[in-house]
Amino acid sequence: MNERAGVRSLRVIDSHTGGEPTRVIVEGGPDLPRGSDPVVGALLCPPSDPSCTAGVIFFNNVGYLGMCGHGTIGLVATLSYLDRLAPGPHRIETPVGVVTAELHPSGEISVANVPSYRHRRDVTVEVPGFGRVTGDVAWGGNWFFLVNDHGQELRLSCVEPLTRFAWCIRQALAREGVTGRDNGEIDHVELFGPPESADADSRNFVLCPGRAYDRSPCGTGTSAKMACLYEDGKLAEGRIWRQEGIVGSIFEGWVQRIGGLIYPTIRGTAFVNSDAAFILDERDPFCWGIRSS
Repeated sequence: MNERAGVRSLRVIDSHTGGEPTRVIVEGGPDLPRGSDPVVGALLCPPSDPSCTAGVIFFNNVGYLGMCGHGTIGLVATLSYLDRLAPGPHRIETPVGVVTAELHPSGEISVANVPSYRHRRDVTVEVPGFGRVTGDVAWGGNWFFLVNDHGQELRLSCVEPLTRFAWCIRQALAREGVTGRDNGEIDHVELFGPPESADADSRNFVLCPGRAYDRSPCGTGTSAKMACLYEDGKLAEGRIWRQEGIVGSIFEGWVQRIGGLIYPTIRGTAFVNSDAAFILDERDPFCWGIRSS
């Protein structure tokens, strides 16, 4: 902590999971730092449940996230880097419930997610400029609209038109009053298509709440997808599903049915690439970022 009046620091550790960044605040909270379009923040908190290793609140450039799969993988990689976490399973508190993350000897990290499910099947909305688009409303720790038939090319070079298309879908969902359970806002749109990798099952493009796209295959989105596949009889319990993201990185996933609920697990790898301090000077008019009116 800097001793000058009005100046303090936050220690943050950056990682990426399949190309998608996570920034963990490990010292200096609880105030949140500046937002960023592509970076998901993770505020490390003491858990209220003594059986948990850590608590975490995820946030992005527009607000909080219920759960974040790639971010949980990044969090575990960060805690391992800090020697705060040993290999093996660890319970992690999130705003939507406790998940279990396991650090494997290989360095891979698996996350047993909250129960996931399809809320509505084959919902059609009118998307200006694109026509009628049909998809499923599903929960994987966040609310998703999953679209299989869309006529778009899922390639990294097409990120701008994909972003426009997915954002128009999200606006159409809001305009037509399509929501998740208990009027939950559908703030993620996920498009699916054939993979480029021969050993993947599917490729996706995920638009996140702040209009940034997910560089990873999206842990909560993969969870929502696998829950739908299981309900359709297209994914057997325990069978590996390999989800390829828009940059080519892959998450492995599978589901278990316990007590009538579908529990997805995703598995991936994160790499720590920065250990830094943010300097927050209250004299700086943009200390907490630029806010729109």
